[in-house]
Amino acid sequence: MPKKVVVAGATGLVGYAAMKHFGSQPDCEVVGLSRRRPDETFGARWLPIDLADQAAAAALAPELAGTTHLVYAALYERPGLVAGWREEEQIETNDRMLRNLLGPLEQASPQLRHVTLLQGTKAYGVHVRPLQVPARENRSEMHEQPNFYWNQERYLRALQQGKAWSWSILRPVLIVGDSVGSAMNVIPALGVYAALMRHAGKARLDYPGGGGRVAQAVDTDLLARAITWSGEAATARNEIFNVTNGDVFVWPNVWPAIAAALGFEAGDAVPLSLDREIRPREADWAEVRAQYGLKSGSLRDFVGLSFEYADYTMGYGRTAPGPPALVSTIKLMQAGFHEVMDTEAMFAKAFAEMQAKKLLPPR
Repeated sequence: MPKKVVVAGATGLVGYAAMKHFGSQPDCEVVGLSRRRPDETFGARWLPIDLADQAAAAALAPELAGTTHLVYAALYERPGLVAGWREEEQIETNDRMLRNLLGPLEQASPQLRHVTLLQGTKAYGVHVRPLQVPARENRSEMHEQPNFYWNQERYLRALQQGKAWSWSILRPVLIVGDSVGSAMNVIPALGVYAALMRHAGKARLDYPGGGGRVAQAVDTDLLARAITWSGEAATARNEIFNVTNGDVFVWPNVWPAIAAALGFEAGDAVPLSLDREIRPREADWAEVRAQYGLKSGSLRDFVGLSFEYADYTMGYGRTAPGPPALVSTIKLMQAGFHEVMDTEAMFAKAFAEMQAKKLLPPR
Protein backbone atom coordinates (compact mmCIF):
# COMPACT_ATOMS: atom_id res chain seq x y z
CA MET A 1 0.00 0.00 0.00
CA PRO A 2 1.24 3.56 -0.61
CA LYS A 3 2.97 5.13 2.38
CA LYS A 4 3.53 8.62 3.62
CA VAL A 5 6.44 8.43 6.04
CA VAL A 6 7.34 11.34 8.30
CA VAL A 7 10.88 11.19 9.70
CA ALA A 8 11.41 13.44 12.72
CA GLY A 9 15.07 14.22 13.32
CA ALA A 10 16.09 13.99 9.67
CA THR A 11 19.64 15.25 10.22
CA GLY A 12 20.45 12.82 13.03
CA LEU A 13 22.15 9.44 12.73
CA VAL A 14 18.93 7.42 12.68
CA GLY A 15 16.67 9.91 10.94
CA TYR A 16 19.10 10.55 8.09
CA ALA A 17 19.46 6.81 7.41
CA ALA A 18 15.69 6.31 7.62
CA MET A 19 15.04 9.18 5.22
CA LYS A 20 17.56 7.69 2.78
CA HIS A 21 16.07 4.21 3.03
CA PHE A 22 12.41 5.19 2.69
CA GLY A 23 13.33 7.52 -0.15
CA SER A 24 14.48 4.48 -2.13
CA GLN A 25 11.17 2.65 -1.69
CA PRO A 26 8.48 2.65 -4.40
CA ASP A 27 5.09 4.20 -3.62
CA CYS A 28 6.52 6.01 -0.62
CA GLU A 29 6.21 9.74 0.02
CA VAL A 30 8.78 10.90 2.58
CA VAL A 31 8.77 14.07 4.66
CA GLY A 32 11.84 14.94 6.73
CA LEU A 33 11.60 17.21 9.77
CA SER A 34 14.57 18.88 11.45
CA ARG A 35 15.89 22.26 12.56
CA ARG A 36 18.91 22.05 10.22
CA ARG A 37 18.59 21.28 6.52
CA PRO A 38 20.04 17.85 5.62
CA ASP A 39 22.90 17.89 3.14
CA GLU A 40 20.85 15.44 1.05
CA THR A 41 17.13 14.66 1.17
CA PHE A 42 17.04 11.57 -1.09
CA GLY A 43 13.81 12.71 -2.69
CA ALA A 44 12.12 13.57 0.59
CA ARG A 45 10.36 16.87 1.18
CA TRP A 46 12.14 18.71 3.98
CA LEU A 47 10.28 20.94 6.41
CA PRO A 48 12.15 23.05 8.99
CA ILE A 49 10.78 22.73 12.51
CA ASP A 50 11.85 23.09 16.13
CA LEU A 51 9.70 20.45 17.80
CA ALA A 52 10.12 22.16 21.17
CA ASP A 53 7.92 24.96 19.75
CA GLN A 54 4.36 23.77 20.35
CA ALA A 55 2.72 26.43 18.20
CA ALA A 56 5.05 25.76 15.27
CA ALA A 57 4.43 22.01 15.47
CA ALA A 58 0.67 22.53 15.53
CA ALA A 59 0.87 24.84 12.53
CA LEU A 60 2.84 22.21 10.64
CA ALA A 61 0.22 19.48 11.08
CA PRO A 62 -1.74 20.22 7.84
CA GLU A 63 1.49 19.59 5.88
CA LEU A 64 1.61 16.14 7.47
CA ALA A 65 -1.97 15.13 6.68
CA GLY A 66 -2.20 11.62 5.28
CA THR A 67 0.81 10.30 7.20
CA THR A 68 0.78 6.51 7.48
CA HIS A 69 4.09 6.02 9.32
CA LEU A 70 5.98 8.21 11.78
CA VAL A 71 9.63 7.51 12.52
CA TYR A 72 10.39 9.53 15.63
CA ALA A 73 14.18 9.90 15.81
CA ALA A 74 14.32 13.50 17.05
CA LEU A 75 16.55 14.10 20.05
CA TYR A 76 17.47 17.00 22.28
CA GLU A 77 20.84 16.71 24.02
CA ARG A 78 22.37 19.27 26.35
CA PRO A 79 25.96 20.51 26.09
CA GLY A 80 27.89 18.43 28.58
CA LEU A 81 26.31 15.39 26.96
CA VAL A 82 26.71 12.61 29.53
CA ALA A 83 25.86 14.76 32.53
CA GLY A 84 22.63 15.84 30.82
CA TRP A 85 21.20 12.35 30.48
CA ARG A 86 19.56 12.44 33.91
CA GLU A 87 18.73 16.14 34.10
CA GLU A 88 15.11 17.18 34.33
CA GLU A 89 15.32 19.87 31.63
CA GLN A 90 16.59 17.36 29.06
CA ILE A 91 13.91 14.85 30.05
CA GLU A 92 11.09 17.41 29.93
CA THR A 93 12.17 18.82 26.57
CA ASN A 94 12.31 15.44 24.84
CA ASP A 95 8.93 14.49 26.30
CA ARG A 96 7.39 17.74 25.08
CA MET A 97 8.86 17.41 21.58
CA LEU A 98 7.15 14.06 20.97
CA ARG A 99 3.83 15.34 22.30
CA ASN A 100 4.04 18.51 20.21
CA LEU A 101 4.41 16.47 17.01
CA LEU A 102 2.41 13.30 17.51
CA GLY A 103 -0.75 14.85 18.96
CA PRO A 104 -1.46 17.18 16.01
CA LEU A 105 -0.16 14.65 13.47
CA GLU A 106 -2.56 11.97 14.70
CA GLN A 107 -5.48 14.37 14.45
CA ALA A 108 -4.50 15.34 10.90
CA SER A 109 -3.85 11.77 9.76
CA PRO A 110 -6.63 9.24 10.38
CA GLN A 111 -4.67 6.96 8.02
CA LEU A 112 -1.85 6.63 10.58
CA ARG A 113 -0.76 3.00 10.79
CA HIS A 114 2.46 2.94 12.78
CA VAL A 115 4.83 4.94 14.99
CA THR A 116 8.45 3.90 15.54
CA LEU A 117 10.14 5.33 18.63
CA LEU A 118 13.87 5.07 19.33
CA GLN A 119 15.34 4.35 22.74
CA GLY A 120 18.69 2.72 23.57
CA THR A 121 20.72 0.91 26.21
CA LYS A 122 20.17 3.70 28.73
CA ALA A 123 16.87 1.85 29.16
CA TYR A 124 18.96 -0.75 31.00
CA GLY A 125 20.96 1.77 33.01
CA VAL A 126 24.21 1.27 31.06
CA HIS A 127 25.21 4.86 31.84
CA VAL A 128 25.04 4.36 35.62
CA ARG A 129 26.01 0.74 36.35
CA PRO A 130 26.95 -2.59 34.74
CA LEU A 131 24.28 -4.24 32.64
CA GLN A 132 22.66 -7.49 33.62
CA VAL A 133 24.05 -9.48 30.68
CA PRO A 134 22.39 -9.97 28.35
CA ALA A 135 19.99 -7.08 28.72
CA ARG A 136 16.50 -8.13 27.63
CA GLU A 137 13.50 -6.04 26.71
CA ASN A 138 11.60 -7.07 29.85
CA ARG A 139 14.43 -5.85 32.11
CA SER A 140 14.29 -2.09 31.56
CA GLU A 141 14.73 0.23 34.50
CA MET A 142 11.53 2.25 34.04
CA HIS A 143 10.97 2.92 37.72
CA GLU A 144 14.59 3.23 38.82
CA GLN A 145 16.51 5.77 36.69
CA PRO A 146 15.16 9.10 35.41
CA ASN A 147 15.14 9.05 31.62
CA PHE A 148 13.07 10.73 28.92
CA TYR A 149 12.45 7.30 27.39
CA TRP A 150 9.89 6.55 30.06
CA ASN A 151 7.97 9.80 29.64
CA GLN A 152 7.76 9.24 25.89
CA GLU A 153 6.84 5.57 26.22
CA ARG A 154 4.07 6.22 28.73
CA TYR A 155 2.63 8.91 26.46
CA LEU A 156 2.80 6.65 23.40
CA ARG A 157 1.14 3.71 25.13
CA ALA A 158 -1.67 5.87 26.52
CA LEU A 159 -2.33 7.64 23.21
CA GLN A 160 -2.50 4.37 21.27
CA GLN A 161 -5.08 2.70 23.49
CA GLY A 162 -8.13 1.73 21.40
CA LYS A 163 -6.63 3.09 18.17
CA ALA A 164 -6.09 1.30 14.85
CA TRP A 165 -2.43 2.30 14.62
CA SER A 166 0.36 0.53 16.46
CA TRP A 167 3.83 1.39 17.72
CA SER A 168 7.22 -0.28 17.95
CA ILE A 169 10.10 0.79 20.17
CA LEU A 170 13.61 -0.03 18.98
CA ARG A 171 16.62 -0.05 21.28
CA PRO A 172 19.80 0.11 19.21
CA VAL A 173 23.25 -0.11 20.76
CA LEU A 174 26.16 2.12 19.62
CA ILE A 175 24.91 3.56 16.31
CA VAL A 176 27.46 4.10 13.55
CA GLY A 177 26.93 5.79 10.20
CA ASP A 178 26.80 8.95 8.15
CA SER A 179 25.56 12.13 9.83
CA VAL A 180 26.85 15.65 10.42
CA GLY A 181 26.65 17.58 13.66
CA SER A 182 25.14 14.74 15.68
CA ALA A 183 25.47 14.37 19.43
CA MET A 184 26.56 10.72 19.38
CA ASN A 185 28.40 9.77 16.18
CA VAL A 186 31.95 8.48 16.65
CA ILE A 187 32.73 8.55 12.90
CA PRO A 188 33.36 12.31 12.47
CA ALA A 189 35.05 12.46 15.88
CA LEU A 190 37.52 9.69 15.04
CA GLY A 191 37.90 10.91 11.45
CA VAL A 192 38.91 14.36 12.64
CA TYR A 193 41.28 12.89 15.22
CA ALA A 194 43.01 10.86 12.49
CA ALA A 195 43.18 13.84 10.11
CA LEU A 196 44.82 16.04 12.75
CA MET A 197 47.30 13.30 13.64
CA ARG A 198 48.31 13.07 9.97
CA HIS A 199 48.47 16.86 9.80
CA ALA A 200 50.95 16.66 12.71
CA GLY A 201 53.09 14.15 10.82
CA LYS A 202 52.02 10.96 12.60
CA ALA A 203 52.42 7.75 10.58
CA ARG A 204 50.62 5.46 13.03
CA LEU A 205 47.25 6.08 14.63
CA ASP A 206 47.34 5.60 18.40
CA TYR A 207 44.28 4.31 20.24
CA PRO A 208 43.03 7.22 22.40
CA GLY A 209 40.51 5.36 24.57
CA GLY A 210 40.79 3.39 27.79
CA GLY A 211 40.38 -0.22 28.80
CA GLY A 212 38.03 -1.97 26.41
CA ARG A 213 34.82 -3.73 27.25
CA VAL A 214 32.86 -6.23 25.23
CA ALA A 215 30.17 -4.22 23.47
CA GLN A 216 27.94 -4.12 20.40
CA ALA A 217 27.18 -1.68 17.59
CA VAL A 218 24.63 -1.28 14.81
CA ASP A 219 24.96 0.14 11.32
CA THR A 220 22.53 2.96 10.58
CA ASP A 221 21.38 1.44 7.28
CA LEU A 222 20.67 -1.90 8.97
CA LEU A 223 18.74 -0.01 11.66
CA ALA A 224 16.75 1.81 8.97
CA ARG A 225 15.74 -1.54 7.50
CA ALA A 226 14.70 -2.71 10.96
CA ILE A 227 12.55 0.41 11.27
CA THR A 228 10.89 -0.39 7.93
CA TRP A 229 10.26 -3.97 9.03
CA SER A 230 8.77 -2.88 12.36
CA GLY A 231 6.27 -0.67 10.56
CA GLU A 232 4.79 -3.59 8.63
CA ALA A 233 5.29 -6.80 10.62
CA ALA A 234 2.35 -8.01 12.68
CA THR A 235 4.85 -9.47 15.15
CA ALA A 236 6.21 -5.97 15.83
CA ARG A 237 2.90 -4.36 16.79
CA ASN A 238 3.20 -2.67 20.21
CA GLU A 239 6.51 -4.43 20.95
CA ILE A 240 10.01 -3.40 22.05
CA PHE A 241 13.16 -4.79 20.38
CA ASN A 242 16.90 -4.54 20.90
CA VAL A 243 18.77 -4.06 17.60
CA THR A 244 22.46 -4.85 16.95
CA ASN A 245 24.75 -5.91 14.10
CA GLY A 246 24.69 -9.43 15.53
CA ASP A 247 28.32 -9.64 16.68
CA VAL A 248 30.38 -8.08 19.49
CA PHE A 249 33.54 -5.98 19.57
CA VAL A 250 36.14 -4.48 21.90
CA TRP A 251 37.52 -1.04 21.02
CA PRO A 252 41.25 -1.87 21.24
CA ASN A 253 40.68 -5.03 19.17
CA VAL A 254 38.76 -3.25 16.41
CA TRP A 255 41.21 -0.33 16.36
CA PRO A 256 43.47 -1.83 13.61
CA ALA A 257 40.46 -1.99 11.26
CA ILE A 258 39.53 1.61 12.09
CA ALA A 259 43.11 2.77 11.55
CA ALA A 260 43.27 0.96 8.19
CA ALA A 261 40.01 2.59 7.06
CA LEU A 262 41.63 5.96 7.78
CA GLY A 263 44.88 5.12 5.98
CA PHE A 264 47.06 4.30 8.99
CA GLU A 265 48.69 1.40 10.72
CA ALA A 266 47.46 0.98 14.27
CA GLY A 267 49.70 2.57 16.87
CA ASP A 268 49.92 2.15 20.62
CA ALA A 269 47.37 2.72 23.33
CA VAL A 270 47.93 6.40 24.18
CA PRO A 271 44.97 7.75 26.17
CA LEU A 272 43.81 11.14 24.88
CA SER A 273 40.60 13.01 25.62
CA LEU A 274 39.20 13.95 22.21
CA ASP A 275 36.80 16.39 23.82
CA ARG A 276 39.53 18.21 25.71
CA GLU A 277 42.43 17.94 23.24
CA ILE A 278 40.89 17.75 19.74
CA ARG A 279 37.63 19.72 19.98
CA PRO A 280 39.38 23.11 20.53
CA ARG A 281 41.62 22.73 17.45
CA GLU A 282 39.47 24.67 15.00
CA ALA A 283 42.46 26.40 13.38
CA ASP A 284 44.25 23.11 12.63
CA TRP A 285 41.02 21.64 11.26
CA ALA A 286 40.56 24.69 9.00
CA GLU A 287 43.99 23.99 7.52
CA VAL A 288 43.05 20.34 6.88
CA ARG A 289 39.77 21.40 5.26
CA ALA A 290 41.59 23.82 2.99
CA GLN A 291 44.25 21.26 2.09
CA TYR A 292 41.71 18.66 0.95
CA GLY A 293 38.83 20.91 -0.12
CA LEU A 294 36.51 19.40 2.48
CA LYS A 295 32.84 20.34 2.78
CA SER A 296 32.50 19.47 6.47
CA GLY A 297 32.55 22.92 8.06
CA SER A 298 33.81 23.77 11.52
CA LEU A 299 34.36 21.16 14.23
CA ARG A 300 31.36 22.53 16.07
CA ASP A 301 29.12 22.09 13.02
CA PHE A 302 30.62 18.80 11.82
CA VAL A 303 31.24 16.86 15.03
CA GLY A 304 28.71 18.43 17.38
CA LEU A 305 28.89 16.83 20.84
CA SER A 306 30.44 13.63 19.52
CA PHE A 307 33.96 14.21 20.84
CA GLU A 308 32.57 13.85 24.34
CA TYR A 309 30.55 10.82 23.29
CA ALA A 310 33.64 9.18 21.75
CA ASP A 311 35.52 9.64 25.03
CA TYR A 312 32.61 8.09 26.90
CA THR A 313 32.03 5.08 24.67
CA MET A 314 35.74 4.29 24.24
CA GLY A 315 36.26 4.41 27.99
CA TYR A 316 38.77 7.25 28.12
CA GLY A 317 40.23 7.30 31.62
CA ARG A 318 39.41 3.65 32.28
CA THR A 319 42.56 1.68 33.14
CA ALA A 320 40.97 -1.78 33.22
CA PRO A 321 38.39 -3.46 30.99
CA GLY A 322 34.90 -2.23 31.75
CA PRO A 323 31.95 -4.53 32.41
CA PRO A 324 30.44 -6.06 29.26
CA ALA A 325 27.53 -4.17 27.69
CA LEU A 326 25.57 -6.79 25.76
CA VAL A 327 21.91 -7.00 24.82
CA SER A 328 19.90 -9.95 23.58
CA THR A 329 18.38 -9.84 20.08
CA ILE A 330 16.55 -13.16 20.44
CA LYS A 331 13.18 -11.41 20.58
CA LEU A 332 13.90 -9.50 17.36
CA MET A 333 15.01 -12.61 15.49
CA GLN A 334 12.07 -14.66 16.69
CA ALA A 335 9.76 -11.87 15.50
CA GLY A 336 11.24 -12.13 11.99
CA PHE A 337 14.09 -9.64 11.51
CA HIS A 338 17.34 -11.49 10.84
CA GLU A 339 19.76 -9.04 9.20
CA VAL A 340 23.33 -8.89 10.49
CA MET A 341 26.53 -7.04 9.66
CA ASP A 342 30.20 -7.43 10.51
CA THR A 343 31.14 -4.55 12.83
CA GLU A 344 34.62 -4.05 11.35
CA ALA A 345 33.03 -3.79 7.89
CA MET A 346 30.54 -1.28 9.33
CA PHE A 347 33.32 1.03 10.50
CA ALA A 348 35.08 0.81 7.13
CA LYS A 349 31.80 1.55 5.32
CA ALA A 350 31.01 4.59 7.46
CA PHE A 351 34.43 6.18 7.03
CA ALA A 352 34.35 5.48 3.26
CA GLU A 353 30.97 7.21 2.97
CA MET A 354 32.26 10.36 4.65
CA GLN A 355 35.46 10.29 2.60
CA ALA A 356 33.47 9.96 -0.64
CA LYS A 357 31.35 12.98 0.33
CA LYS A 358 34.49 15.02 1.08
CA LEU A 359 33.59 15.33 4.72
CA LEU A 360 36.82 13.60 5.74
CA PRO A 361 40.20 13.49 3.97
CA PRO A 362 40.74 10.61 1.54
CA ARG A 363 42.21 7.42 2.88
